[in-house]
Amino acid sequence: MHMMGRIGVMGLGIALVGCLSGAPVFAADKPIGNGSKIMITSPKDGDKVSDSFELKYELTKGPQSGHVHVYVDNEYQRGFQGTFKGLSRGVHQITVKAADKDHDLVTATHSITVDVQ
Repeated sequence: MHMMGRIGVMGLGIALVGCLSGAPVFAADKPIGNGSKIMITSPKDGDKVSDSFELKYELTKGPQSGHVHVYVDNEYQRGFQGTFKGLSRGVHQITVKAADKDHDLVTATHSITVDVQ
């Protein structure tokens, strides 16, 4: 019975993240799943940025997470070193997801949108 309750809570956490896409800071600010949490600190959601800008985030590592994967418009940015360069003009979604040592994603994630000028 205890295990069933735990699965139900995890399912609710995943559902909340999906439902709160308009307010990702709320979802990202709470530890989810394995105790990891992640928050993009700069730029802020909705910021206007140049085609090159630095991404800053805070990762609170849980027992499984050890690093992050960065995505632009749902495309994984392999080898991302902290600065975006040459993004096309327009609105882009930036997502940071926590991952474990085997590069498997854990539930901690945070997304923002930026407007490249």
